[in-house]
Amino acid sequence: MPIIGSLFEEYTETTGQDPFTHQNKKLLKVHMGFGPIFAKLGSMVAYQGDVRFQNTGSGGLNKMLKSKLTGEGVNMMQCEGTGELFLADMASEIQVFYLDNDTVSVNGANVLAFSASIEWDIKRVNAGKASMMAGGMFNVELRGTGYVAVTTKGDPVALDVSGSPTFADAQAVVLWTSGVSMDIRVDTGGLKSMLRGGTGELIQMAFGGQGYVLVQPAESVVEGGHQKQQQQSGAGGLMGNLMGG
Repeated sequence: MPIIGSLFEEYTETTGQDPFTHQNKKLLKVHMGFGPIFAKLGSMVAYQGDVRFQNTGSGGLNKMLKSKLTGEGVNMMQCEGTGELFLADMASEIQVFYLDNDTVSVNGANVLAFSASIEWDIKRVNAGKASMMAGGMFNVELRGTGYVAVTTKGDPVALDVSGSPTFADAQAVVLWTSGVSMDIRVDTGGLKSMLRGGTGELIQMAFGGQGYVLVQPAESVVEGGHQKQQQQSGAGGLMGNLMGG
């Protein structure tokens, strides 16, 4: 008995030929003929052709040690071969961009995939007050030329920080581009607010310089370093450091 309906026509495979192509908002199609890529471990949902996977862990001993010490980073797998590879991460929205000999600083929890031509490392975010937060704040730095795919919880907003002072919740920040400076702002809301339990917006990331910061409309991602450090330190831990210093 034939299947009646438009299911297979409506969701047919995209014909886009870029190395990284949106199959839809939550599914990334990678053309493997352009060379190997690195993808988040466990992000493969399907492939056609001959694609091979190798677990690279945190990217070598140096990155593994940094990951353990900082709480930042992401376990990656190297993917190579021929055909088409489909990637996703818990039905999160996927954002794709091309780096042209440039650098971005990304929360490790949001990294989905990038070209093997791109170098990556775990870097400390140089912010004055960040040193008071459980040893500092760390992100994954992607540097070089190639494609990058990151995930967001919902459609993000890209804020141009050059126009005016820009602030964001650390648990909502996905990435920022080169030329952007970041510092930590502590907003107590006054003593009365603190005594009543606070606003939940004590620790904010302050951005300046030239470039963009990408912010997602959710604060639910807790795996990445700058978010994990905020949770570990908390309002009490940070205020203890401030008052004790």
